[in-house]
Amino acid sequence: MKYILQVDFPHDGLFNEEFSAAFVDLAKEIAQEQGLVWKLWTENEESKEAGGIYLFDNIDDANRYLDMHTQRLESFGYSNIRAKVFKVNEPLSLITKAPL
Repeated sequence: MKYILQVDFPHDGLFNEEFSAAFVDLAKEIAQEQGLVWKLWTENEESKEAGGIYLFDNIDDANRYLDMHTQRLESFGYSNIRAKVFKVNEPLSLITKAPL
């Protein structure tokens, strides 16, 4: 069973190429997380938000990562962090071309 973790937070900082350059090392670190299948990085300069959509191969790693990542974001000075975990409906997601 796979799980989606959705995280977003107010971000009044870098966007686009500058955001990418600033977080290369963090992306490499996240790529090594236990249970992570992939992450999509999200940003919206107009609404001043950033975050990510993660696919984990189990609920325990998704919840562990959420706890750790929330603490990391708070240590960076972020607040009002919003997160949700969803179970993936794999049969329907495969029909709609989800990269599972």
